[in-house]
Amino acid sequence: MGANVTIIDSGGANIASLVYALERLGAATTLAADPDEIRAAERVILPGVGAARDAMQRLGNAGLCDVVRELTQPVLGVCLGMQLLADASEEDDATCLGIVPGTATRLPASPDLPVPNMGWCPLRSTRESALLEGIDNGTWCYFVHSYALPVSEHTVGVARHDKDFAAVIEYRNFAATQFHPERSSTAGATILANFLRWTPCA
Repeated sequence: MGANVTIIDSGGANIASLVYALERLGAATTLAADPDEIRAAERVILPGVGAARDAMQRLGNAGLCDVVRELTQPVLGVCLGMQLLADASEEDDATCLGIVPGTATRLPASPDLPVPNMGWCPLRSTRESALLEGIDNGTWCYFVHSYALPVSEHTVGVARHDKDFAAVIEYRNFAATQFHPERSSTAGATILANFLRWTPCA
């Protein structure tokens, strides 16, 4: 597709598979932790795995918190990267980037609903979204998470644990998926391809 994508080097173990998924779509990828390189990027992806506070500390140590907040190009958060875009997370009472309103809360555990929520869950759109073009309701995506953002006016897709949670969000030039698109087969590839074409609404 000819798109250039800069992936923020946040230390996530999913970065290699994300790079591979994007390159299969014809995108040129760069892994970067340099603020100037990220500011100059055509498109940016913020990946993340692990704990919110640790991830925020890594971003802070690299001087990237304000850099991410000030980006005006299309940005995609993936998994923990979605939660980092929010105001906060209950995980270790972490203060996050404060870009997308909301606080990530822990999923309630039960014998029928173990936490972390790990595996394939069906996705359902809540309103029209260019990111979900070509994705039918009930399409399965791959999740690994213990915390999630609540459904809000910025939610465009949901999945369900004990209740619906935000699985895809859009806010200004920021979008995010709670699932791993790079591990979600054809559906994930479609969503990544949509992001490579995505023009956020003003």
